[in-house]
Formats: sequence, structure tokens, C-alpha cells
Amino acid sequence: MAALAEVGSAGHFRELLQQKGKSLVVVHFWAPWAPQCIQMNDVMAELAKEHPQVTFVKLEAEAVPEVSEKYEISSVPTFLFFKNSQKIDRLDGAHAPELTKKVQRHASSSTISAGPNDNAKEDLNVRLKKLTNAAPCMVFIKGSLQEPRCGFSRQMVEILNKHNIMFSSFDIFSDEEVRQGLKTYSNWPTYPQLYVAGELIGGLDIVKELEASGELDTICPKAHKLEDKLKVLTNKASVMLFMKGNKQMAKCGFSKQIIEILNSTGVDYETFDILEDEEVRQGLKTYSNWPTYPQLYVKGELVGGLDIVKELKENGELLSILKGEN
Repeated sequence: MAALAEVGSAGHFRELLQQKGKSLVVVHFWAPWAPQCIQMNDVMAELAKEHPQVTFVKLEAEAVPEVSEKYEISSVPTFLFFKNSQKIDRLDGAHAPELTKKVQRHASSSTISAGPNDNAKEDLNVRLKKLTNAAPCMVFIKGSLQEPRCGFSRQMVEILNKHNIMFSSFDIFSDEEVRQGLKTYSNWPTYPQLYVAGELIGGLDIVKELEASGELDTICPKAHKLEDKLKVLTNKASVMLFMKGNKQMAKCGFSKQIIEILNSTGVDYETFDILEDEEVRQGLKTYSNWPTYPQLYVKGELVGGLDIVKELKENGELLSILKGEN
């Protein structure tokens, strides 16, 4: 059967994962307003014909928010891969070749229990190299920067923040393949792990030693350079919107709504796609002390997100704020 299964509730989603057990389940978090999602549904339908043993599911992200929030779906399309009700992999964005590759890899691992797959290992090493070089300073932790999920990860984040170090993070709980593979790749058996310019620095004990010796500040990139960049970006136009996607193609419902509101005012504005720059995406949250997107700035000053913009529109204040009158 090549048709895509549709999930309309959190209960239905849980039942489907339990029913499928050890077989691979691929879930497309999509939105009907996004043309790239429609295109990827067609790709999923073709993959379903090629892999009848795999269950392909589409789930409208904004219609089942409890599931989207649980798995931190921040843009569409996003694909999650499950076995035994556990998430084993993730793909963000409309990347048909990468989706096909991941389906082939995980589907084959469901049916083949033989020895090591050299090609898969090579693919993983390429991916790990990209991840460790994703930002000048990368930390692999349990949980997120906002909610570390172990004491060692929390201490690591606190030390880096205390020293005003600019860094990005990867939640190893979100990807079991990365979690296990990075131990071999780096020859370091525990987490957290800190990388600078793609090179392993070490874990929490090493970072504590570097802090005590004063070397940490010379090894890791400082945040002030990024702050300069963010100051320039937030002042790039009189009205600047930081969003997922751009004016022509929003990549999440919140960004789409705020674009519609701004367009209705007739005021000129520029946008910045945070999905194109992970350093800006993470750094702006700290710079503005605002944890979510979209974010609207007028003359370099944060106005707020979608809810605040909606309130200002309802109160009749939005136009005067956008014109810099308030």
C-alpha cells in the first residue's frame, strides 16, 4: 500500500507508533499552506511505493500542537524517523535526496542484522564532521541550552555563558545515531563534549581545568563579535523581521501570520531568515532576551513576537510604532 497515513491527534499518533513496533515509521510534519510540503508529500508517496515495509505518515504540525511541541518542530517540512516508538533520526527542510538516503539507510537496518556497513559509517562520519563544524564553538549536550537534562551539561552551559562565549549546541537525545557515533568519532566516551573549529577540546573536567588556568577565554570565540554582527543586522532597515523563511516563502505558521500583518500596514520592512544562519538564530535569543521567533525590530529595538504584534494591531498602535513615532 503506497498511500500516506494521516494522523489527526496525539492519541492516534501514539497508537500508530506502538502498532508498528520494530518497523520503520517516517513522519512528515507539514502545513497545507507551504508549497514545499506539498512537494515533499509527493516524494513520500513515491518512497512508499519503493519501501512497502516502511510506514509513511503525514501530520499537520499546527493541527496537532502537542506532538509538534514534544518533538520541537519549529519549521515545516520536518521529518522524524521512529522505531520501537523511539525517535532515531530527524531531517529539517525540503531535501528530497537526503530524505531518500535516510529512508534507505534506516529501512535496510530494519531488515539486515549483519555486520558493519562501511558506507553507512562513512556517511555518519561526514555528518559528524559537519555537526562539529556547524559553529565556531559547538557543545554536544543532553537537552537544550534552555533546559539541560543532566547536571554535567548544565554546568558546561553555565561556564560557557559565564565567560561570554558564543556557542551553539546539539541535543544528543534528539539523535541516537549521533549520540553513539560521536563517541567513536572523537574517541571520547562521555557527554558533554566541547568542540572549537571542529576539534575536540574535551568534556566538563577539561573545561573546568581550562577555566581555572585562564586558557578557556583564549581558546573559545567570544560573544562580542557576534553582538556587533547582531547590532548591525537589527539596524539593517528601519523595520527588521527575523523569521523562518522570507517574505516570499514563510517556513512556519507564526512567521506567515506576522508577514500578513506587516503587509497589511503598507510599511516597508526587510527580513532575515534565521534558518540560514545558526549562529544568528541562537545568538539573537540571548542578545534580545527573547527565546522564540519571529522577532520584530524597529530602529534596532525589539518590539516583540507574533502575540505582541497582534496586540498592537488590535490596539491600533502598530502603524505608529512601525513608523518610529512611539
